[in-house]
Amino acid sequence: MQTETMKAARIHRQGPPEVLVYEDAPVPTPRPGEVLIRNEAAGINFADVERRRAGFYPVPVTEFPSVLGGEFAGVVTAVGDGVSDVKVGDQVFGIISAQRSGCYAQYVAMAAENVFPLPPGIGYADATALLIQGLTAYFLVRDGARLVKDDSILILAAAGGVGSLALQLARIMGAGQIIGAASTPEKRNLVLDLGADATVDYTQPGWNAEVRRLTEGRGVDAALLSGGGEMFSETLACLAPRGRAAVYGSANGELPVVDFAAEISAGRLAMNQTLGFFGLHYYQAYARADLRQALDELAEHVRAERLRLDLGRQFPLSAAAEAHRLLEGRQSTGKLVLLPWAD
Repeated sequence: MQTETMKAARIHRQGPPEVLVYEDAPVPTPRPGEVLIRNEAAGINFADVERRRAGFYPVPVTEFPSVLGGEFAGVVTAVGDGVSDVKVGDQVFGIISAQRSGCYAQYVAMAAENVFPLPPGIGYADATALLIQGLTAYFLVRDGARLVKDDSILILAAAGGVGSLALQLARIMGAGQIIGAASTPEKRNLVLDLGADATVDYTQPGWNAEVRRLTEGRGVDAALLSGGGEMFSETLACLAPRGRAAVYGSANGELPVVDFAAEISAGRLAMNQTLGFFGLHYYQAYARADLRQALDELAEHVRAERLRLDLGRQFPLSAAAEAHRLLEGRQSTGKLVLLPWAD
């Protein structure tokens, strides 16, 4: 172990962005089967916001102080007992278990079986975009929306980290018409630049009518969104017969609550439509081979310039609270990244 202490952004309680404190913390010790990584880039995800503010997340924060963050890219500096397939000096990236100390730190310890070789030609910050957001977008389009060739698809928050990747992957997977929903003219211009056929402003009342107009009254075959409430109801009204809506979180602070009778009576929901809640945890627990295959495919799309990684701002670790404010306030686009050694 190179040092006894490191810098980390930790929370001692849950609350607003200001509860993230930049401070000294112990360097984690790799347990048997684990590796220690010098962390060069930590991806920021909305799940981190949810855990910080005690919002919806399948694994709540139960111990304080706690280090947030689920994804990293860096260099192996030590290996625990029983590790043979990862060695010191390997460049790796991966998703850390929510039960383990997180990635807003200069060093990360995690199970060796959960790290992947850094894809050739892809930098540390770029690599973080392939992990939680990239994998979520990939499986969300393929399995959540069950997209097939020539399907039309509506993507909410299409300028965000998951949305911008899902939009491009939908095109790669053969979508016929892609409609991106975003909240500002600047974001909608970005969505068009990424390959959407059309955009809508989902902050406007009754925006589903514009989606209907764009699809000549039929609606979309698939829709991706993160949240409930009015946004969810409006999305239901955009679905075509046999359409599928895949929800992958609660970015607007609400989870979907479906009153089928009320939605059908209001004309927003019809028979033979499918509503589903999507999560990446299934693949981490039961389909690890799918994760590796998907990461290889995503990296190849990047190298072939079919998939653009839209990095947003990069922050020193000491500015973790500022990064959270931007993400929570919907003032960011693309992937936000912390650089643990930039201070």
